[in-house]
Amino acid sequence: MTSAATKTARTRRSELATPASNESMCAAAARSDADLVFLDLEDACAPSAKADARSIAVRAFTELDWGRTTRAIRINGLDTPWCHDDLVEVVTGARDRLDVVIVPKARTARDVWWVDVLLTQLELKLGLSHRIGLEVLIEEAEGLLNAAEIATASPRLEAIIFGVGDLSASLHARVGGNFRPAPGQYPGDFWHAERVQVLAAGRAAGIDVIDSPYPDYADTDGYRADAAHAAALGFDGKWAIHPSQVPLANAVFTPTAAEIDHARTLVDGYRKAQRDGVGAIGQSGQLVDAGHLRLAENVLAKAELARIDSEAAR
Repeated sequence: MTSAATKTARTRRSELATPASNESMCAAAARSDADLVFLDLEDACAPSAKADARSIAVRAFTELDWGRTTRAIRINGLDTPWCHDDLVEVVTGARDRLDVVIVPKARTARDVWWVDVLLTQLELKLGLSHRIGLEVLIEEAEGLLNAAEIATASPRLEAIIFGVGDLSASLHARVGGNFRPAPGQYPGDFWHAERVQVLAAGRAAGIDVIDSPYPDYADTDGYRADAAHAAALGFDGKWAIHPSQVPLANAVFTPTAAEIDHARTLVDGYRKAQRDGVGAIGQSGQLVDAGHLRLAENVLAKAELARIDSEAAR
């Protein structure tokens, strides 16, 4: 088993949602080049289809070629009659072919703890060779208030996700189908405060932070702009609700060649200055200090993770 203190480093520029009940969509998701695909047992499955969807998900995980893609399942909420069997049946069937479980509508740290305990029991019982990771959705008002506590609830936690859809309902927001108000109804970014709250919780916990879905999948410009906004804030990736959104997310959340070159130049120059006993330098007419170094190192770390992930797929 993986050490409890060790988290698996994964690229999460794109996380593609796919109904677990639809075999053809599962097959398309495996070909999508998404960094992570989650087969959805929750919102994407009607109540009458949830039980059968578990076996479809297991077959997809075990029979399809997923290449470099991380394989995840979104279970039903802990307050539903399906959650327990979701975990037991999918983990038992998929075993080491399942990488991550996504926990929806987390309200407190105890919600994450419960899933962690059950997964630990299943891993021991089944003799799994790797630890299953967790991602958690912040999509309820209570969960938003407890986001920092939730983000540190388990050593399995690899990412925290800003879930704008259910959060809109939980907050009684007056928004449309794309979870934004009509043009002119609100000045600026409607979700800025909530995004930053989730982002800070994830960063303080040392885990990845994923931005919300953009339901209007025909609006590629809108998706790209929304992803760029999240990337500027510091998010690691974004949900995709259609395979066409995957390459957009992958492009936006991958540092450009110019960004990488600039970061390398800055790091090399600053490191040399440190060796010479200088704490700050001037570069291209701009002061460069320790804060700029940290920003540059973030860029290089993202670029290296994307490079390793890409090479592993070859």
